[in-house]
Amino acid sequence: MSEVEVKVGERSIREINEEIQEHAANGLPMHITDTLSRHNLGIGLPKGAKLRFDGSVGYYCGGLNNGATITVERNSGWGTGEAQAAGDITVGGYAGMSVGAAMLGGVIHVKGDCGPRCGVAMKGGDIIVEGKLGYQAGFMSHGGRIIALGGAGESCADALWEGEVWVAGPVESLGVDAKIVEPEAAEIASVEELLATRGLADNNREWRKIVSGQRLWYFESREANAWLMI
Repeated sequence: MSEVEVKVGERSIREINEEIQEHAANGLPMHITDTLSRHNLGIGLPKGAKLRFDGSVGYYCGGLNNGATITVERNSGWGTGEAQAAGDITVGGYAGMSVGAAMLGGVIHVKGDCGPRCGVAMKGGDIIVEGKLGYQAGFMSHGGRIIALGGAGESCADALWEGEVWVAGPVESLGVDAKIVEPEAAEIASVEELLATRGLADNNREWRKIVSGQRLWYFESREANAWLMI
């Protein structure tokens, strides 16, 4: 089925998103043009919707995604895929701060680097970053996996809860209450299997699996300084 064009330009975001929702309801794949790095594009899309953004987008693109497949050919602003419940988002270049914030499921794939606090407060799903994670990746993440192939910045996995941060490459520093553990063979296989589905197969990577040290799970007045460091 051929794509239907949706031109962004200077039109109101409400009008653009209403048109996108209408095409999605009719099962039509979309080519979104003249994006002008506008904000809040493609919000709350249903399962089966398919969008291709020709250019860069602003903040919160693909927020509240409920099963759509979204491709951004260039860069995206902060909050890409915020609160995504299901679906698949691919960013062809750089993704700004807090990509995948509070996401619940699905996959977000960033082909370049990403900004600070990738996966902040995420609850599930997978974030793949081919480049480097910005500082405080995984901040207060409660579930899911962040998988980075190009290393990680400072304070990685700060105040992590039950999420996991997987890094192939150097980690500048760990955040509060984060620790590196030896991954099990089955866990590595699961990560590599996911990466292979994205054309990123490589069984020679040296992984660092970062998890919570669990000191912050239970408040201890004797260790109050750990809380003050967050």
